[in-house]
Amino acid sequence: MLLLPTISTAFILISAILVAVGWRLIKQGKRKAHEKTMIAASISALLFFIIYMSRTVFVGNTSFGGPEHLEIYYTLFLIFHIILSTSGAVFGIITLIFAFKGKFAKHRKIGPITAVIWFFTAATGIMVYLFLYVLFDVGETTNLFRAIWGF
Repeated sequence: MLLLPTISTAFILISAILVAVGWRLIKQGKRKAHEKTMIAASISALLFFIIYMSRTVFVGNTSFGGPEHLEIYYTLFLIFHIILSTSGAVFGIITLIFAFKGKFAKHRKIGPITAVIWFFTAATGIMVYLFLYVLFDVGETTNLFRAIWGF
């Protein structure tokens, strides 16, 4: 049960590392290397999303299994992570569109903002993983079909 969350979290970490490398490459004027690295970062993030959504639908979401008095803090942290990840994904898509359309002035303007949001998304995502699977007992897992339709 822990394999898929570990793999998906690894993809988020890889995507953040690749974004950092890509940012450094463009600062060094290595545009082609930057482009390839950022595409790899995007693919890594997409692989995370595919694994995460597949797991959510078919296996389910895992609830917080830590102490009850910490659950409110975990929930608030999770909400913050969800907001970051959603905005990071939207910013990422827009940043990629600007690059692929050759709108480099807009791409250069929004790129650093996107990268910073993505770094925080990755960091909070790793923390969610640690809260759910490492630091505390694993909570109950309920798949989408059971949660909605009872089977």
